[in-house]
Amino acid sequence: MAVKLYIVYYSMYGHVEKLAEEIKKGASSVEGVEAKLWQVPEILQEDVLGKMSAPPKSDVPIITPNELAEADGFVFGFPTRFGMMAAQFKAFLDGTGGLWRSQQLAGKPAGIFYSTGSQGGGQETTALTAITQLVHHGMIFVPIGYTFGAGMFEMEKVKGGSPYGAGTYAGDGSRQPSELELEQAFHQGKYLATITKKLKEAA
Repeated sequence: MAVKLYIVYYSMYGHVEKLAEEIKKGASSVEGVEAKLWQVPEILQEDVLGKMSAPPKSDVPIITPNELAEADGFVFGFPTRFGMMAAQFKAFLDGTGGLWRSQQLAGKPAGIFYSTGSQGGGQETTALTAITQLVHHGMIFVPIGYTFGAGMFEMEKVKGGSPYGAGTYAGDGSRQPSELELEQAFHQGKYLATITKKLKEAA
């Protein structure tokens, strides 16, 4: 039976989604792992999104809270809002009370990835504050640490991400994830998939 890794994310301008796609590629490169992309529901009205110049959403399916229980592991992604996860993702997690009550996600590994507008925009505070959601569900937070190697020490180019997980800087919205940021996302997907597979096989 295939190991199921869900990449669940919210993306307003596409930056997080690009990382999610690369994470899926990395996860899918691990034999026996079935990686799937999911979006969380949008909570803003269309007219509000229009005023924010947000592009239309992709055709990636929308996940419901109960569908989380089907996965063996997760990678959660979101843009930062004032140093924390975007409200859309928080609203989705707020709807997982039933899973929390029965602790259906306990013991499952989960990683985090993110996007901020600037280098001081809260990449690490977003990850740190997101960990509380995993803790209450009993999930196992899996950071990438420094397993990405030399790419973690890049100093000549702007690079998002940290030991907590892959990341990118959006700037004013025009900057797209760099090749190095995408490589880190691929690495995170492969790393999480490998650990998820090991845990399931050991169960």
